[in-house]
Amino acid sequence: MVEADKVKKVPIDEEMKGAYLDYAMSVIVGRALPRVEDGLKPVHRRILYALKDLGITSNGAHKKSARIVGEVLGKYHPHGESSVYDSMVRMAQEFSYRYPLVDGHGNFGSVDGDSAAAMRYTESKMSPISEEMLRDINKDTVDFTSNFDDTLEEPEVLPARIPNLLVNGSAGIAVGMSTSIPPHNLGDVIDGIIRLIDNPNLTIEELMESIPGPDFPTGGSIMNQNEILKAYRSGRGRLRVRAKTRIEKSDDSPPRIIVEELPYQVNKARLIEKIAQQVRDEEITQIKDLRDESDRRGLRIVIELKKGTNPDVLLNLLYKNSRLQTTFSVIMLALVEGEPELLSLKEMLYHYLEHQKEVVRRRTEYDLEKAEKRAHIVEGYLRALDAIDEIVELIKQAPDSDTASDKLQREYDFSEKQADAILSMRLKRLTALEREKLENEFEKLQVEISELRGILESEEKLMNTIKEEMLEIKEKYDDERRTEILNQDTDLDMEDLIAEKEMVISLTERDYIKRTPVETYRPQHRAGKGIIGMDIREDDEIKEMITATTHDTFLFFTDKGSMYRLKGYQIPKAGRTARGNAIINLLSLDRDESIDAVITMDEYEEGYLVMATRNGQIKRSKLENYNSNYSGLKAIRLAEDDRLVDVLKTKGNEDILLITSEGNCIKFSEEDLRPIGRNTFGVKGIELEGDDHVAAMARSGRGDHLMVLSDRGYGKKTSLKDYRLQQRGGKGVITARLSNIEEKIAGAEVVDQNLDQDLFIMTRAGKIIRVKIEEISEFGRNTQGVKIITPEESDIVAALSVFDPETD
Repeated sequence: MVEADKVKKVPIDEEMKGAYLDYAMSVIVGRALPRVEDGLKPVHRRILYALKDLGITSNGAHKKSARIVGEVLGKYHPHGESSVYDSMVRMAQEFSYRYPLVDGHGNFGSVDGDSAAAMRYTESKMSPISEEMLRDINKDTVDFTSNFDDTLEEPEVLPARIPNLLVNGSAGIAVGMSTSIPPHNLGDVIDGIIRLIDNPNLTIEELMESIPGPDFPTGGSIMNQNEILKAYRSGRGRLRVRAKTRIEKSDDSPPRIIVEELPYQVNKARLIEKIAQQVRDEEITQIKDLRDESDRRGLRIVIELKKGTNPDVLLNLLYKNSRLQTTFSVIMLALVEGEPELLSLKEMLYHYLEHQKEVVRRRTEYDLEKAEKRAHIVEGYLRALDAIDEIVELIKQAPDSDTASDKLQREYDFSEKQADAILSMRLKRLTALEREKLENEFEKLQVEISELRGILESEEKLMNTIKEEMLEIKEKYDDERRTEILNQDTDLDMEDLIAEKEMVISLTERDYIKRTPVETYRPQHRAGKGIIGMDIREDDEIKEMITATTHDTFLFFTDKGSMYRLKGYQIPKAGRTARGNAIINLLSLDRDESIDAVITMDEYEEGYLVMATRNGQIKRSKLENYNSNYSGLKAIRLAEDDRLVDVLKTKGNEDILLITSEGNCIKFSEEDLRPIGRNTFGVKGIELEGDDHVAAMARSGRGDHLMVLSDRGYGKKTSLKDYRLQQRGGKGVITARLSNIEEKIAGAEVVDQNLDQDLFIMTRAGKIIRVKIEEISEFGRNTQGVKIITPEESDIVAALSVFDPETD
């Protein structure tokens, strides 16, 4: 039974806080974070020390991994065999460590995510570079501490003759904090250290002349160079790392993409599986075949493309939707004097240099003490040889060795150690040759002692020693950089590499899009059936068509009122009968988001955007509000039962025409529309009756006649003068006579009688016809017009677009 006076009452919240803080500090210091001096966590440090302790060095034979793990567990790290073996496996993987610290023999896993074989099957030993981590550890260069059961001692930190924290990086999650330090090139880091020794006032920018950025073991490219500077300054940053690829082209087959290097820590097998799944789900439709051709010579993933696919656009799509491009979060957190600290690049190098100064100083003191002790003994030998006959006689007459030692100290002024060494001296030391050797050794010892004292007495000599040893290590282990560093902002614009060509863009209800050269469609006479312009599935149909160029900027407006941007050349090119590609592969649309309207614009164009909705709402906003590269910009607010019908660019002083599905049209000045912001509702543009809705919108600045087309293929041109100017919000006037209640207006455009313009018409089933507008007759408002296209019985007109070869 516990006595009452031995029970201490503590509030439970205080006890829990204290216990949790103790646990947190134990994790932070004892497991998760590396020390700034050697860049190692305790488990890694113990593995290397155990390897040295067992004598399993780089020039010896491999030993069973199980034996090494048992040594670490039994002596230093009682935390479970998996924690030790998993760490040792990673230290041996060339795709995990930039410079592996363990030389593994057997199956140590792969970049495909394969696990290492059990530790009873694999063998390990120290790698040559890991021996530099432990060099001079027996010369009192670092402090030792008791192991977990106080039976042995282990090093608190290793001498670390290589700057391991930066060279191999580190990753770990502690309590409330984490570290993520990328690996670097050894030669770069050593060059930076030497420059810092020569000029301690170097800036981060100057250091980056030697250390341009991380160097991952798997290569790849860092795309945002500016973020490296930010990370080196603050200790935090986000690096965009991209796979290294090339495009193979041939005359007789479509191009293919070859992936030769992956971003750091990307699982190759999962990457390929993910891309294949996207192809199966039709999220990516441009890939014909996907193969892994990696072998001992290196990594090689082959992506075969379908005919007509733009490989650059597909690559951008893969960068966005797969781990061919990843983000590496830099958190340069390490333990400094036992406390976690976020460090800049210069601070990391400074702390490493301070550690090296301490290591070299303590090693020099150790070597000096050893040299002085030996010089003291050699000096005693030489003095003894000068009076060897008397000393031999003295020794012969002494009753025992203690008496002889006392007499030597008293009569010849030898120290106790010198006297004991003389008494132990072999007779061969009396030869002339041995005397010469002793004299040479004493002379060399004096030179060594002088040099060692010089290092301890001079900061400059101490730093020069560090420099010389750093250069030796660089010469021994330096290799070429693997990771390329780019500044994407300075790359060539894709537009500079693509010729400007006219094209027809077609979009389906299920948001499949493609571009086809205009010359694919030759002009036909009106009233024809047209030719197949797209292979449409049973559950899909055409909803939009527009003529533009590969250099035009497209603005896509969705049913959620958002706006997205895309360059013409980024839309995949496809043949006349091809279906095209899902636009969700090109734009960051939500799964339930669909395109309502498409327009083209020039960069930094001035003017206004006018938007019309199905329910007759209309709004005008300044075009500058939409000159943004931001994707998913909010363009308009829509009622739940409403959606966009059309968007037009205007110069600010034009007339707007709204055309309804039942053949009405209202014409009013755009100055009746007060310019408003982006994320706003519109105002009433036309009053609708019954089930009527807005089918199209046109502007007077395009020409002098209104071209109207019904879904059954009847169309006509009517002079804009036949439409009186009204106030917005009215019912409008008749613009076309429809043959029956089922026939509807499919679209309308303003055309110019004086220009050689073509009219492109596409049906819902994908038939397309190109007609000269001069062949279409002019009629009054209240007329049906003439047959321009003859769709199939089950087909109707879906979209039309005006193309002007001279100005478009």
